[in-house]
Amino acid sequence: MKMTEQEKALVRWAEELAATTNDAFLPLFGDEHRYLILKGGGGSGKSIFAGRKILERAATEEGHRMLVVRKVAKTLRESCFEQLKAQAYEYYADAVEYIPKGKGSDMYIRMRNGSEILFAGLDDVEKLKSIYDITGIWIEEASEIEEADFNQLDIRLRTDTQWYLQMILTFNPISITHWLKRRFFDERDPRALTHETTYKDNRFLTPEAVETLENFKDTDEYYYQVYCLGEWGVTGKTVFDAKAVTLRLVEARKETPERGIFDITLASDEVRVAKWQWTEDHTGPISVWKKPESGRPYVIGADTAGEGSDWFVAHVLDNVTGEQVAVLRCRYDEDVFTRQLYALGLWYNEALIGVECNLSTYPTKLLAMMHYPKQYVREAEDTYTGAIRKSYGVRTDRNTRPVMIWDLVRIMRDHVRCVHHPETLEEMLTFVRNEEQRPEAEPGAHDDCVMSLAISYYIRPQQTAIIKAPEQESRVWTPDMWEDWHRASKREREYLLKKWGRPKKK
Repeated sequence: MKMTEQEKALVRWAEELAATTNDAFLPLFGDEHRYLILKGGGGSGKSIFAGRKILERAATEEGHRMLVVRKVAKTLRESCFEQLKAQAYEYYADAVEYIPKGKGSDMYIRMRNGSEILFAGLDDVEKLKSIYDITGIWIEEASEIEEADFNQLDIRLRTDTQWYLQMILTFNPISITHWLKRRFFDERDPRALTHETTYKDNRFLTPEAVETLENFKDTDEYYYQVYCLGEWGVTGKTVFDAKAVTLRLVEARKETPERGIFDITLASDEVRVAKWQWTEDHTGPISVWKKPESGRPYVIGADTAGEGSDWFVAHVLDNVTGEQVAVLRCRYDEDVFTRQLYALGLWYNEALIGVECNLSTYPTKLLAMMHYPKQYVREAEDTYTGAIRKSYGVRTDRNTRPVMIWDLVRIMRDHVRCVHHPETLEEMLTFVRNEEQRPEAEPGAHDDCVMSLAISYYIRPQQTAIIKAPEQESRVWTPDMWEDWHRASKREREYLLKKWGRPKKK
């Protein structure tokens, strides 16, 4: 069957588009989400695609008023305007009616069908005020602008048109606390499509350009992860080793923990737990990398949602290896969180639980009322009698907090691979020194995961480190085995019990 001239023209158009566009971006020409978020490393080709889509729509859909913006007008002229002029002449010369020339000229592109592409810096307020009836916006280097700037542009994208309205945002991720991450990657706006690419997706890069980018693997591995591979980075001086944490974060995101929640039935007194059961649920608040092993000792450190926080977080550590095996992270009420914590502790062989109690002692009291068998006990001197009194829970004060944090820094220096939870690693990247050199979460970030992990390591000495071998593994020891046992250190004896099993009684 013969194709019509129109069909042939459509085939030629598709072939040219495919030949001149990276494969990763081709499906996005037809995307109609209100927000098209293009996150990528250097050399990924995201800006080239954004300009091409703006031109494609302006050339083929009449009556558009597209707006291209950057934070500063001067950088806009040197980047986006020059790029789009070149692309317009190369791919849409027949559709272009006029493009001003000269260094001091206005910045705009007018198509024969009446569509226009306008350019404005966010520092040029007067020019922005004169731009109206916008049908599409491209924000280049969107990480440079404030969320308030974005909101003002979003309001302008509202007009009567037969075409869909879309904002395209292109940027290199820099700060893990940036509003772009929170708004489009953490909270997942259903009107937005997020798209991530790296230089590896750009087949038009020269071999020299690829070699330059890949050389950063050897010269500056952290720079390579953030600026070449497009990982979220940090802007401040972190307390933890940013390079090591970032590399571990990349690995951790590839892991797939089991997710779930405990189904809990309360007793008739509405306090104690009558029955609990682990249930798999991909949206559940608990992530599990390793399920409990028989006879294995575990500890759980928990941070409650206090001032400046809205998360309850608890980490489960294998007390022999120090490895993080599970995390409970939720925004529940205190009683709901505590009951999940109760079941989690019982599941992990009656783990030692230490809950931060600076602002609320309710979780420790509720655990006691539910007769949880093993809570962390702190000692404090009575200011009136001088007697030593014992209380449940962990206090993070001017004496204990620095000890917890710097001990965690020391442990992470050599054992960051013990951490599997991506959100915890992200918090480490935003845990910085303030102006008084006090370590804390930088403005806009949280420290719930970091502090609860610090508490988990802090309470470990109060839990046993001995592995109990199951009875079925007991065996008769030979004289040589008994001789090795008597010569062994405490740690070596733990290993021998694991290897041989407990000796059978004669």
